[in-house]
Amino acid sequence: MTATESFYHTPSPPGLKGIWAWLLTQDHKRIGLMYLWAVGLWFCIALCCGLLMRVELMSAGRTIMGPEVYNSLFTLHGVIMIFLFVIPAVPSIFGNFFLPIQIGADDVFFPKLNLLSWYLFMLGAFLAVASLFLGEGFPDTGWTFYVPFSLTTDKNVSLTVTAAFILGMSSMLTGLNFITTVHRMRTKGMGWMQMPLFTWSLYATSWVQILATPVLSITLLMVIFERVFAIGLFDPGKGGDPILYQHLFWMYSHPAVYIMILPAMGVISEIIPVFSRKAVFGYKGIVLSSMGIAVAGSLVWAHHMYTSGMSDVAVFVFSLLTFLVAIPTAVKVFSWIATMYKGAIEMTPPLYLALIFIYLFCVGGLTGLVLGSAGTDIHLHDTHFVVAHFHFTMFGGTGFAFFAALHYWWPKMFGIMYNFKKAYIGATLAAVGFIFHYVPMFILGMQGMPRRYYDYLPKFERGNFLAGFGGFLLVIGIILMFYNLLMSFRKRQVAPQDPWGGTTLEWSVPSPPPLHNFVEEPKVKAYPYDFSEVIAQAQNDQAHQESEK
Repeated sequence: MTATESFYHTPSPPGLKGIWAWLLTQDHKRIGLMYLWAVGLWFCIALCCGLLMRVELMSAGRTIMGPEVYNSLFTLHGVIMIFLFVIPAVPSIFGNFFLPIQIGADDVFFPKLNLLSWYLFMLGAFLAVASLFLGEGFPDTGWTFYVPFSLTTDKNVSLTVTAAFILGMSSMLTGLNFITTVHRMRTKGMGWMQMPLFTWSLYATSWVQILATPVLSITLLMVIFERVFAIGLFDPGKGGDPILYQHLFWMYSHPAVYIMILPAMGVISEIIPVFSRKAVFGYKGIVLSSMGIAVAGSLVWAHHMYTSGMSDVAVFVFSLLTFLVAIPTAVKVFSWIATMYKGAIEMTPPLYLALIFIYLFCVGGLTGLVLGSAGTDIHLHDTHFVVAHFHFTMFGGTGFAFFAALHYWWPKMFGIMYNFKKAYIGATLAAVGFIFHYVPMFILGMQGMPRRYYDYLPKFERGNFLAGFGGFLLVIGIILMFYNLLMSFRKRQVAPQDPWGGTTLEWSVPSPPPLHNFVEEPKVKAYPYDFSEVIAQAQNDQAHQESEK
């Protein structure tokens, strides 16, 4: 074995070959890739479910399915997208692959626990899908499992809730592993203020994961006990309270929004300075805003419940806290724009996708303020406006950041480049389709169309048709992006070690990295986004080319 042989050619653990070298691996890079293929599969399934639902809604009345099938697809789409794609995608794939490299470590602190997390993820995913075919049919409750309906329905709710419980365990173990790795395995000479911003975002996310996820786990266990033993936790007839479920559920599920979006923000914070050839503006501000979002985002869960019968004081407090979360979020957006200002912008597919992210996420964030304000929320609560806001934030945010991360780190993960032109076309189609898909939902919501409904009044038909048309464009764009990346394996244009001019440690190792990540001791810069050497090298290359003419 040579010193620079990639990890693909080094079986792990030693002595195992083929599929067993992957299924029993403890190498963080291989586990990250195993997450990539698994998450990609679930994402495609959830995408198909969502498209089928939109086809059904393109015209009033029954089109391709009945209400029971619609409710099943609705639940399956939500469970898979939330628990199997949006929450785990960026941390589990890119966090596993790049966090140890960015801090100069050769692996995560608990490699066996890391592998266990992947198996728990696969077990939870299998149970979620198996519940479609076992028992009395797939749950029709939606991914929120709201009581009392989730307690009284005769569908297969218990198995899906169990699946979500197991997926939560996987998420907590990953968070615990990342925090320990950052504390214990940073290379010599790397202080806290020398860590890359993507690592910082994962660190903040991990704290939310291990502090908030147990609340959901306990809540889901309570639902299972309630269904099996009918002990009356949420039944008013037995002294229980259904509103208690909503409080417990959103105490996790709103922080989960930040579990989804903080790593995505970390990805954007990596891409913007690299393609602006400029040190990120306000490094400490971005770090502090990540931790600020993690803390403040855990205190605003009740803004989902303004219509549930809270006191005016409680509504005022949670509305105020919701507005406060906008401050650290705005700090990040301001820093990204200020970084690009007067930068030497080099347009590439990752930067293009990052710019799309900023636009879509800002729309999602600003419409969130409309819902955070109690007065307007009363009118828009549980309408399609909420659907559009949620998808602008989660899919426009985390989804497009995921695509950006995929295009940014693809050369490092696989050692090959992809076709830029097809990447631009795919990204443009996806972005245009996204806007066509969700903007009509804002209007439908303001007109009063409720969400989660199988059918609607004829006056909502035009908006739903346009949304369905946009959905097809969105899916075509995503398929083109994936096709382009997969075709790079066939055409195999070898990627250099640092194709973008990055300055963080992952760009100092070969593409793909060797088994133990570093062939020599990593050199830590005083500032992780110092582009002086990259700019000097580019100027030297330009001068050399001119002298040869």
